[in-house]
Amino acid sequence: MTQRHTISSLLKICAAALVAAGFAGQAVAQTNHFVVQTDRIIVKYKGDGDTSKTGVAARGIDRARQALIDRAGQTYGATMRALRATANGANVLQLNRTMSLDEARQLAAELKSRDANVEYAEPDRIMVPLATPTDPSYTQQWDLYEATGGINAPAAWDKSTGAGINVAVIDTGYRPHADLSGQILQGYDFISTTTIANDGSGRDTDASDPGDWAPAGSCGTGIPAADQNSSWHGTHVAGTIAAKTNNGLGIAGIAYNAKIVPARVLGRCGGYTSDIADAIVWASGGTVTGVPANANKARVLNLSLGGTGACDTTTQNAINSARSRGAVVVVAAGNSNTNAINSNPANCAGVITVAATNRAGGKASYSNYGTNVTIAAPGGDNGAGILSTLNAGTTTPASDNYAYYMGTSMATPHVAGVVALMLSANPNLTPDDVAARLKSTARAFPAVCSGCGAGIVNAAAAVNAALGSTTTTTTPSWTYCAAENGTCSFSGTRDVRYGTATSYVTKTFTGSVKCSNSVFGDPAHGIVKSCSYSSATK
Repeated sequence: MTQRHTISSLLKICAAALVAAGFAGQAVAQTNHFVVQTDRIIVKYKGDGDTSKTGVAARGIDRARQALIDRAGQTYGATMRALRATANGANVLQLNRTMSLDEARQLAAELKSRDANVEYAEPDRIMVPLATPTDPSYTQQWDLYEATGGINAPAAWDKSTGAGINVAVIDTGYRPHADLSGQILQGYDFISTTTIANDGSGRDTDASDPGDWAPAGSCGTGIPAADQNSSWHGTHVAGTIAAKTNNGLGIAGIAYNAKIVPARVLGRCGGYTSDIADAIVWASGGTVTGVPANANKARVLNLSLGGTGACDTTTQNAINSARSRGAVVVVAAGNSNTNAINSNPANCAGVITVAATNRAGGKASYSNYGTNVTIAAPGGDNGAGILSTLNAGTTTPASDNYAYYMGTSMATPHVAGVVALMLSANPNLTPDDVAARLKSTARAFPAVCSGCGAGIVNAAAAVNAALGSTTTTTTPSWTYCAAENGTCSFSGTRDVRYGTATSYVTKTFTGSVKCSNSVFGDPAHGIVKSCSYSSATK
């Protein structure tokens, strides 16, 4: 089925919707367990060279070396025998028993202290594959894993999955969905006007989404111009953040072990600032008169909504209140292709304002931009949308399904999800800490994105920064250099990609290269191609 939504209101939801489609399929769920034991030690002796370069076998373990090895082993009640040499000239020692990595590290240190000829000694750790979801539609989530336009989520999942962090989705509410089963905590419906609520009542404890459909003219003269279907917008946002992963169903959420706290503020025709401000305060753990206390304080607030004009005092005060309790407020920049300084609450102080990028890593055609934009994330464009959870109902709820949507509404939960990963890894980060680390680890835009902030959010690098790691792996950025049949010029020796955003060939050249099928082959027959060069030199 196809759904299109034109959303105008007291506050516009920052989304543009594309194709909605149902998906089915099952896969066997897998769980990654990190191995924290070993039965081997690696020891490298001084003077034993890299055999991968010389072709000369590493020196074996002679009697003198073995005697020192035996003495070290006796300290820990273990014996060690030579198993094999490695390509870099080290030797692998087989233990007679399995021990914890901590004990193995101590044994390795003991061996090094007893033999001055040992260059290094360390446990031979057992690695497992990086976390890769089994969800059948994960392969369609280019925004999570593609090198050009994605956020590098898989590399982050080995260090954080969002456990222990609640994310408030301040939006249209939620629909129960199989891919969100167990992910939704108790929320609240903050819509105080029955007409907007569209559920026959005002504020209450039921944050489920009855639908925000609006007949033509129901929101004012000529607004909307035609009957408007329900968007199920909050459900789509929630799925991007925390859809269950490795459950053999549907999609993967970015922070799939985080939980969603739905705060319903948008209904038919939109939602009032006063209701939204109350939701911001409540979601972050503050007190709202007449509303039960929030038992599920959120560390991250996702606001995929907005309107025009300056940041109002009500919203700013609510944001200040939330920040004082340690909440990180993530806001959509807006979809008007104008300066975000005129978009509220994107122009409020203390928020992380998110622009949208396309699959090629450049600015999405609709995205707002400007100096108040903090960072960018995939929002989709030109037929490559963001797949997430939805409902098949055109007005009232029907069955579960999935849909491709586009908008800064879709970009914002990518950043909110990454923030949840960061806070799960290091709960002591302040909102300012989070913003600084997001900006410092963002990767360069591979295509033009003027006014889109520090770069595209990089989940793995952001989590490493949250952990204080100094060994983050830098993902190279790609710079457009020539159209098909043109000449790509650059300094030094670099990798050059030829093709489209999703189908390309990579080869290494020095100085320049002709961007043509004759040089690279034809990775995308019948489609106009281009060249980009890597930021990494060789």
